[in-house]
Amino acid sequence: MSYQQPYAQQPELSDKSKVVAGVLQILLGGLGVGRFYTGHIGMGIAQLLTCGGLGVWSLIDGILFLTSNDRTDAQGRLLRG
Repeated sequence: MSYQQPYAQQPELSDKSKVVAGVLQILLGGLGVGRFYTGHIGMGIAQLLTCGGLGVWSLIDGILFLTSNDRTDAQGRLLRG
């Protein structure tokens, strides 16, 4: 009798890139561009109104986009690496 592993289902990937989102967020995060790119309109507006948390929020957010493997788009799909 052999034991078989259940088929590991791959998560659905977004058509958006985490590298593009991260670079946009670092360069234009004060305008919320990285968040608008990924479809998070509410967060983009919040960053636009606060100038990206005076630059701190947008910089940290951009770094997290580039280094994290669990960032998602507005539909909950993982961003492409």
